[in-house]
Amino acid sequence: MMNAVADTQASSVGYTTADGRDIGEVILDLRNITLRFGGVEAIKDISFDIQEGEIRAIIGPNGAGKSSMLNVISGFYVPQEGEVWFRGKPRPPLKPYQVAQQGIARTFQNIALFEGMSVLDNVMTGRLGKMRRGILAQALWVGPARKEEVHNREAVERIIDFLEIQAIRKTPVSRLPYGLKKRVELARALAAEPNLLLLDEPMAGMNVEEKEDMSRFILDVNDEFGTTIALIEHDMGVVMDLSDRVVVMDYGRKIGDGTPDVVRNDQVVIDAYLGVSHD
Repeated sequence: MMNAVADTQASSVGYTTADGRDIGEVILDLRNITLRFGGVEAIKDISFDIQEGEIRAIIGPNGAGKSSMLNVISGFYVPQEGEVWFRGKPRPPLKPYQVAQQGIARTFQNIALFEGMSVLDNVMTGRLGKMRRGILAQALWVGPARKEEVHNREAVERIIDFLEIQAIRKTPVSRLPYGLKKRVELARALAAEPNLLLLDEPMAGMNVEEKEDMSRFILDVNDEFGTTIALIEHDMGVVMDLSDRVVVMDYGRKIGDGTPDVVRNDQVVIDAYLGVSHD
């Protein structure tokens, strides 16, 4: 299950993991990002990158600014300072739907599903960005609109099979246990066919068995779809098993960045998690 790179700093032009996977060039580059809410700095001059094909973990104690960083990447927040570079070009401020159109999808720390809709219909909402026909054509369901609908449903069914949720595909989400809701949210994000997938605490609140299942699916998404993944996670065992590189935040600042082995042996990171570095 280990995907960690060798104990060397990754190159901006790609590297090879310890298990032989080739990681490509930088897909997203965050440069000197500072985000303020009034007089509070949630993110303070942070820089790091995400390379194509890797699993990049963002960790840190509660309140470190991790979710705020994902919100910057996904367009929910616009930083007051710094730049977001995407595929080698500076990215102007964009709305979340415009970021999604670039091939970036996400899940949320607090599950954001349509509780009254079925699993299938929830996952179908992830295909909205792929639909080109107008509302009237879709309502009439004829000609090109029908072909588009069939194509999108086939894509969704493949994802449902991939995540092994066939048995609940017509079940209202409100009836599902928490762990399955998390899997449905992952399915909806995958339905958008992202190049970069952002996962905000995908295993929060799960038991051991559910975490093992979700870990397996994350690895499979990365391996079989070639999807680049950035994830926030508090379970350090999961982080160290899944990630190729780890960036560590504390009080809005970056205090560590490197391979899992480098990070786990960094005294500054150890102190932050033990709560003894905040003198």
